[in-house]
Amino acid sequence: MAGWGSRLRPHTLTVPKPMLRIAGKSIVERLISNISDTVVDKIEEIAFIIREDFGVEIENELIAIASQYGTKAKICYQTEPLGTGHAILCAKESLKGNVVVGFADTMFDADFKIEKDADAIIWVKQIPNPEAFGVIKLNEDGVITEFVEKPKDFISDLAIIGIYYFKSGEELQKELQYLIDNNITDKGEYQLTTAMENMRVKGCKMKPGTVNTWLDCGNKNATVDSNQQVLSGNSKEHSVHPSVVSTNSIVIPPCFIGADVVLTNTVVGPHVSIGKNTILTNCIVSNSIIQNDTEIVNKSFSNSMIGSKVSIIGRLEDLSIGDYNQLVN
Repeated sequence: MAGWGSRLRPHTLTVPKPMLRIAGKSIVERLISNISDTVVDKIEEIAFIIREDFGVEIENELIAIASQYGTKAKICYQTEPLGTGHAILCAKESLKGNVVVGFADTMFDADFKIEKDADAIIWVKQIPNPEAFGVIKLNEDGVITEFVEKPKDFISDLAIIGIYYFKSGEELQKELQYLIDNNITDKGEYQLTTAMENMRVKGCKMKPGTVNTWLDCGNKNATVDSNQQVLSGNSKEHSVHPSVVSTNSIVIPPCFIGADVVLTNTVVGPHVSIGKNTILTNCIVSNSIIQNDTEIVNKSFSNSMIGSKVSIIGRLEDLSIGDYNQLVN
């Protein structure tokens, strides 16, 4: 979780990307929920790898999330952005026994089964444009034979989504430490894929896991689209808190409307998430995310992402428009 989330600025200037809320839950909580709901074994500990400047409030929220899922939390710091392999090694005390590694800017829907005969499982999704991602190659037995990072030429369309299982956390730690000790980098960073390739060459049996849905939250449009898919994919996600005050307003499902939201002369939905204590007056909103404690007056918008403690005051217009005219704002 220690990245800067630069592609989601300005939203990540004040809130770490994994803590942004989609339909009332943070991205990282949804990741933990997906794993917790489907994995068979009990999760003993969740190590959150963050930057120190996240602050105590975020750390306490992460500890509370872990507690909600019946496990304990460990806060680890990555003080320099030296790559995914370096980041995971920052939690080396937690790399023991069976380990699941997750990158907290992704959400997924999968049958998250751990094959006991596999030394490692890398979850992948078949996609049409694999050149922007790391991909895997398989042999006839369905075992991984190669990792390729952002291939220029077509190698495979099985993209690595950022969820991994390792039977031995100790072996993973050993390979990651080897990269650091020998200064083995890729584009100036210590990469998890380099360690996995070393493990594979040494005989580690790695298999692919497949996902039904992969939701990326890398930028604004992807996050808004993920919000739409979350709300559409499960009827339980549609929720209007009983404390919502609605006057002459309509909510078109599916939507998530948080606590103490006030809607006046407003149409919301479909596919809208609104955080707590937000006020909308004379608005038409669809396919958008609005965070907490925000006030919006006299606006119509879609495909938008609006942060917390925002004030947007538009204006009502008195119009006189004749036949066959077209007005576009």
